[in-house]
Amino acid sequence: MSYFYVKALHIIFVVTWFAGLFYIVRLFIYYAEAAEKPEPEKSILQKQLALMQKRLWYGITWPSAILTLIFGLTMLYLYGSVPGWLVWKLSFVVGLYVYHFLCHAIFKQQQQGIIKYNSTQLRIWNEVATLFLISIVFLVVLKSSLSMLWGIIGLILFSAMLMLAIRLYKRVREKK
Repeated sequence: MSYFYVKALHIIFVVTWFAGLFYIVRLFIYYAEAAEKPEPEKSILQKQLALMQKRLWYGITWPSAILTLIFGLTMLYLYGSVPGWLVWKLSFVVGLYVYHFLCHAIFKQQQQGIIKYNSTQLRIWNEVATLFLISIVFLVVLKSSLSMLWGIIGLILFSAMLMLAIRLYKRVREKK
């Protein structure tokens, strides 16, 4: 029974972690776009966005990432074995933590007023978390019934659709 409680807590913190990852990159985008505004609008927006980033990052995203890891490792211990699908899932989870640390680097830059990426680059970056989410959920739900080849093909096609959507969105924004 304790396995199911741990699993429920793991899922809850995965959800809040992803919410934080999705929203922090949106705040990065808004911060970068605020740099193009005239003063005093630029300073006012960037100050507020930096505060929002800090509260989100340290109040929700980091704690959720840590609790996800704790409950995930506890589940792994309680599960007792590591089937093939779980090895793949864990490799995507490692990639997600790398993504998290790279977001932390962007967070630290923007907290110092440094903008290294434009809004389009950050919009693309925002979709990386989506790819991790889809990969991990499909592996967990379908487990061994998921053909790796079809999974990779689907992921590539979904990635291409995301890139196309980003380009279309950029064109629509530029026309306005």
